[in-house]
Amino acid sequence: MPIAEAWNSSSVAMFVLLGFTDHVELQAFLFVTFLGIYFVTLVWNLALIFLIRADSRLHTPMYFFLSNLSFIDICYSSTVAPKMLTDFFREQKTISFSGCAAQFFFFVGMGLTECLLLTAMACDRSAAISRPLLYTTIMSPGVCMRMVAGAYVGGFLSSLVQASSLFSLNFCGPNVINHFFCDLPPILALSCSDTFLSQVMNCLVVSAVGGTSCLILLISYSHIVSAVLKICSVEGRWKAFNTCASHLTVVTLLFGTALFMYLRPSSSYSLSRDKVVSVCYSLVIPMLNPLIYSLRNKEIKDALWKLMEKKVFS
Repeated sequence: MPIAEAWNSSSVAMFVLLGFTDHVELQAFLFVTFLGIYFVTLVWNLALIFLIRADSRLHTPMYFFLSNLSFIDICYSSTVAPKMLTDFFREQKTISFSGCAAQFFFFVGMGLTECLLLTAMACDRSAAISRPLLYTTIMSPGVCMRMVAGAYVGGFLSSLVQASSLFSLNFCGPNVINHFFCDLPPILALSCSDTFLSQVMNCLVVSAVGGTSCLILLISYSHIVSAVLKICSVEGRWKAFNTCASHLTVVTLLFGTALFMYLRPSSSYSLSRDKVVSVCYSLVIPMLNPLIYSLRNKEIKDALWKLMEKKVFS
């Protein structure tokens, strides 16, 4: 059965999102908090993209990947945050069946693309540290473009497989999602058909993308460690490790929360607890990524000061 026909065959036309809480006072606090997080996410990531484009010293493969990471973080967070924020003012938090499928597809697609892009960034750091003389040849503009394009293609093809297997299930009712957006665990809990194959498909996709990414990350960082240990000076070793510290922090945050959410048996799901974890990887991490890279990166801070001085004196 074609995917579109399978989705249309469901008896559920729309879903109701429970959100976080029914208490008005707590809703106001959460709205202000999440609005602040989303605002910081947009401002920092857009500022980082603009800064990298404006400063010619940052036109290198590392910052090319970083600007793409910021763009993905904006899109990733925007698949969830605007709908969630407007729902705070609605008594009935509804989303259509097709809207739920679209939100899930783009959210997972952006998340998997980010995982693959972080893997490409690890390869970039490995080439820069272990083979510095050939770095510009290995990481040419064409290679960087293909790596980014591959991350998008791989991420969204994987997302299409997951969305197809999930929304081809039958949903007979109830239609209340105990979550603030359309995520895999709460939607699976509503299906009235056997979800075994869908869960297997999800595990295969996540294992394929996550496993491949983790393998490449381990190989890249083993090359980095091997190259760093050959550096004689302590200052040189520290500088080399420091260039990878931000990337490693971001990888740990994203992969840790994502693997926790999507590689568990359905019997271990706790929807109330999972809401907190979902806030972390859907809203908090996209906000932290540009902060982590900016605060630990001397070149970005120098470029920011240069831009501010230029604006002041002009």
